[in-house]
Amino acid sequence: MKLLIIEDDLTVAQSLVKGLQQQGHSIEHSPDGKEGLERAQKGHYDVLIVDRMLPSMDGLDIVRKLRQEQDETPVLLLSALGEVDQRVEGLTAGGDDYLTKPFAFPELLARLDALSRRKIETREVTELQVANLRIDLVKRQAYREQKKIHLQQREMRLLEYLMRHEGQIVTRNMLLENVWDYNFDPQTNVIDVHISRLRQKIDRDYEPKLIHTVRGAGYVLSADFVADS
Repeated sequence: MKLLIIEDDLTVAQSLVKGLQQQGHSIEHSPDGKEGLERAQKGHYDVLIVDRMLPSMDGLDIVRKLRQEQDETPVLLLSALGEVDQRVEGLTAGGDDYLTKPFAFPELLARLDALSRRKIETREVTELQVANLRIDLVKRQAYREQKKIHLQQREMRLLEYLMRHEGQIVTRNMLLENVWDYNFDPQTNVIDVHISRLRQKIDRDYEPKLIHTVRGAGYVLSADFVADS
């Protein structure tokens, strides 16, 4: 998932960034309310993690502003204020979930996963786009710089899965289960072969390169991925 954390407590923010990146998510962080709102308005995020008490602009005001602009990006509110009235106020403002500090990291992950699933279930997606790569999900057609890319059925499923998980490390097991419908590892190089073919078609003649191998972990589709040195 691509996540934006709006949190002024640097200790909390750094812990969240580190933990979520280790889970394979793409993370951006803003310590300021107004700056966070601007990022949320300009970016395309799967979930926003918003602290309630922020410099320059309150977290609830951020949520209210986004909802006024018809932005339905799921918002997980964080706050040390755990009374029922405070939680109700946060949800009434347009927040989708509310987590009281201090919290357990596994609970945060579970809530983010639930919010992400809810977003997918409630939004009819007809197109996916990363940089200058686009898939028309209705016509089942891929384009790079507006040029048609001819993909086989399995290649299209593979590309769609990678794009739906933009910025996230996708493991071999995830691909086997969701693209090949295997619940076991057939001990073949089928994934490597298809990734290689897909790279030839969508990356060889174009910039930026989008499909990256994360050694020992899997693959990631991202326009700005930087491999560990």
